Amino acid sequence: MNAEIIAVGSELLLGQIVNTNAKFLSTSLAEMGVNVFHHTVVGDNPQRLKKTIEIAEKRADLIIFTGGLGPTKDDLTKETIANHLGKKLVTDQDALTSIEAYFHKVNRQMTENNKKQALVLEGATVLPNEFGMAPGMFIQNQNHFYMLLPGPPFEMEPMFSKYGRRAILKKMDKREHIESRVMRFFGIGEAQLETEIESIIVGQSNPTVAPYASDGECTLRITAKHESSAEALKMIEEMEKSIKERVGEFCYGYDETTLMAETVKTLKNAGLTIATAESLTAGMFAAEMASISGVSAILKGGVVCYSNEAKEKLVKVKKETLDKYGAVSKECAAELAENIRVILDSDIGISFTGVAGPDSLEGKEAGTIWIGISVKHHPVKTFLLSLASNRNSNRLRTVKYGCHYLMREIGLNSGN
Repeated sequence: MNAEIIAVGSELLLGQIVNTNAKFLSTSLAEMGVNVFHHTVVGDNPQRLKKTIEIAEKRADLIIFTGGLGPTKDDLTKETIANHLGKKLVTDQDALTSIEAYFHKVNRQMTENNKKQALVLEGATVLPNEFGMAPGMFIQNQNHFYMLLPGPPFEMEPMFSKYGRRAILKKMDKREHIESRVMRFFGIGEAQLETEIESIIVGQSNPTVAPYASDGECTLRITAKHESSAEALKMIEEMEKSIKERVGEFCYGYDETTLMAETVKTLKNAGLTIATAESLTAGMFAAEMASISGVSAILKGGVVCYSNEAKEKLVKVKKETLDKYGAVSKECAAELAENIRVILDSDIGISFTGVAGPDSLEGKEAGTIWIGISVKHHPVKTFLLSLASNRNSNRLRTVKYGCHYLMREIGLNSGN
């Protein structure tokens, strides 16, 4: 099955919002074995949308639409498709009841145009919207399948995952099982990763290996097809073993995990607590750590010590250290990490100090960053970063490097 994704909304063309729906759908469809060859974005114009549908029908079996299902006059997706297919729009009573119940719950008057959201294509399989009002739809017309999904990602993603995916799979010839696994890497660039496994990528057929890069990280998606699901998973494991033999030291996790989630898991498994002293990251490390459920078991607390005065008063960095070496130094990073560990009586102290940019500081170039890690009963260690991105990217990457070095140190000190 070949698919095309059509995003409907002038706000996408104006750059007011980013089309994250296409990324989510393409990933989901690839896992199902559906080929996505085209992404299209079209504004809220029925004539242009109709032409877009006609083009898509020439090159895709499945056409998925996102957006344009709302109550306003510019929401014309289902009206345009109904007209194109020669179908009527009828009220879905379950959807209408759900919409009415929402307005009753929030004690607001329901305007007449909200009833429009309960209209669906006659004969379509209705996809319930558990996080919004407008239901989705899935319908077959001759040799084509059409799926209509809401635009907001928090409505679209759960609708597709729970109902849309199942509807498509029922129409596919599922003689083959498709299994997929994502390997996540940090500390190695996309170009180096691809170079290290180039012969694997060049020689791939089944399983396939697809590299991706984002936010300083790299991922490899391994996808295998087989009549047996167990055999497909076995093929993935064999491919993963070959990849790890070359770049396994940089692999930190799988599928939907994150560096911070793996860091928290590592600390919890080791029974270690942590405290943070943050200068240029200004609390980003602690804030991201606190977003992980169960972190209260390991996070003692943290201090944002942006100024030298705060470093001295709150984290007890010696004035002589700051005068002699400056805030952007391994000496300062070491004292910050060691002192915050002692002050908050934790097993580990981690610190971040440096120059986020764009201007230099203390004669140090933007992107010069020191990370300090103090583990109880072990000498404090410092790590120098030389980053070359913009201010906020430098700060975000510093947090990720903090996770990377922290997991490595825990592994080393535990004898792994």
